[in-house]
Amino acid sequence: MSDEEIDDVDRAILYALQEDARGMSSGDIAERTGTSDSTVRKRIQRLESNGVIKGYSAQVDYQKSGYPLRMLLFCTASIHERGNLISDILEIDGVVSVQELVTGEQNLLVTAVGESDNDITPVARELLEMGLTVADEVLVRSHETTSFGRFDSESD
Repeated sequence: MSDEEIDDVDRAILYALQEDARGMSSGDIAERTGTSDSTVRKRIQRLESNGVIKGYSAQVDYQKSGYPLRMLLFCTASIHERGNLISDILEIDGVVSVQELVTGEQNLLVTAVGESDNDITPVARELLEMGLTVADEVLVRSHETTSFGRFDSESD
């Protein structure tokens, strides 16, 4: 962070928000961190202002919501263009994430979801029309995430 370094209280706040941002009140976090409710709120505001907390979102099970296919598309773009293409790629219907890779020939990882191959094929076509090379496509069976453990000050 530019203004202040992240300390153990900030890490504990980040961990709590990753666990359950919707259900975790600032009072709950204050109790866990041994600080006050107002301190937690100020810290969260600072973390948001400094871009450490980029936003809050729901974790959707795409399969249960009617989109059983999750496809990873490994793409190659010009090194100078790849960062500029991300926002355009995210506009493609069915694309749920883009990761910029810094090693290897494939330097963009695009994740798309759909009901069938008919939903995924247009994504690949649009990527090709943008000048990307789609080097590989991988069908994903499941995808799970967890909170980043190093933010949990209680595990030290």
